[in-house]
Amino acid sequence: MKLTDQFRFVRQNMKKNKTRLFMTVLATAMGCSFLIVLASVGFGLQKSIVDKVVGDRMVTAIDIYGIESSNEVDRQIGPKNMEYLRSIDHVKAVTYRNYVQQPLIASVEGTEIASNGAINVDFDAETKAGFGLSSGRLPQKGNEVVVGYNIRQSGDNNNPGTEPPAAKDWLGQTMNVEIHQFADDGTEMKKTIPVTIVGIAQKLSREWKTDTKVYIGNEMLSEIENFTGTLWGAIRILPDKANPEGYEPPGLQEPRQYNEVQVIADGANRVKAIAEEIRLQGYISHSIADELEQVNLVFLIMKIGLGFVGTIAVLIASIGIFNTMTMAVTERAQDIGIMKAIGAHPSAIRRIFLLESSMIGLLGAIIGTVVAYLISIVVNFGLPLIIEGFMDEKVPADFRFSWIPPYLALIACLISLGVALLSGSRPAKRATRIDVLRALRRDL
Repeated sequence: MKLTDQFRFVRQNMKKNKTRLFMTVLATAMGCSFLIVLASVGFGLQKSIVDKVVGDRMVTAIDIYGIESSNEVDRQIGPKNMEYLRSIDHVKAVTYRNYVQQPLIASVEGTEIASNGAINVDFDAETKAGFGLSSGRLPQKGNEVVVGYNIRQSGDNNNPGTEPPAAKDWLGQTMNVEIHQFADDGTEMKKTIPVTIVGIAQKLSREWKTDTKVYIGNEMLSEIENFTGTLWGAIRILPDKANPEGYEPPGLQEPRQYNEVQVIADGANRVKAIAEEIRLQGYISHSIADELEQVNLVFLIMKIGLGFVGTIAVLIASIGIFNTMTMAVTERAQDIGIMKAIGAHPSAIRRIFLLESSMIGLLGAIIGTVVAYLISIVVNFGLPLIIEGFMDEKVPADFRFSWIPPYLALIACLISLGVALLSGSRPAKRATRIDVLRALRRDL
């Protein structure tokens, strides 16, 4: 008996009992859909909570505090150390933040700003690392800067209790930065550098903290250092009676040292290996990525638990498949007897009923998967509206309560198909044991 003949026989028999077939497929579809929807809640919450956090710079960053050494100078991070850190596999960027070593005197439109200093950053590295901006863009030229979110918190706002003007209003404005240095004869030198504000830093997550810094690039730092003749624009302290030699800041020829160094991995899963490699080289580092392993474990247990409950629904649906196939064997005893009489092999008869049960399971899985995707779309769209309407809580725009990855749908379909085959295996085996004479005697 050819396989095409077996499929034709199954199709004809399924058409004879459409109502019973429909109810069985419906039960299977409901079980499969229930399994997918339940598990999708775990996947959705993990994607919205954990994956968003994992993608954040805070998690992919490894803070470097120095190098283990008995010598204080050797503990500092220099240019060679920066080159090594950038050469490590799966390192996306290496960033640093160093203060300009003199008070920042700057003004916009004649208004002096209340900044707590200028910080030199590598904007190329910050672009790769994901420098947080509330508005604007990162500098692309040497005369462009980014200012802190709270840069206008004081200065041009003299009315207590009122909201300060928004920093984004200064986008595109020229900021005049004044730098100082003392000559060898004690004469004070000044220079004004005009820069353009092109970006506003992101608001700090801790509301009691403010950011009034000015972030400058390497080109502007070089201009400051060339004027002052010192690293990081440090100012000389004039000698006095108590300190006749004065203070001589490090010159440009001395090795540069970097502070607040961060190694940014290209993924949270790479952080642990990079951190281990760095520690073996004597670097003192810290990362919070390892702490997320416990969170991921919680979500894994949650997804397994929900999936187990959903699988029970599929197993309940298998009872309907078993009953349907058992009745099919009883009703088709005559057909089975005829097939045996003309020489059909028992394996071919068993295959016919397994094909029918698998088709029921596959149809139910396909319908259930489609319904699950529709339910997921409705839940993601409707639940935020309900929460905002009844609880007066704002749900983030990218938050997903339900997410169905393709492999979840595939696993659910395989479970449904496997359960259907198991449900039909006993009736199929029973069909091969039907006596030919007894089956044909029904016509008499």
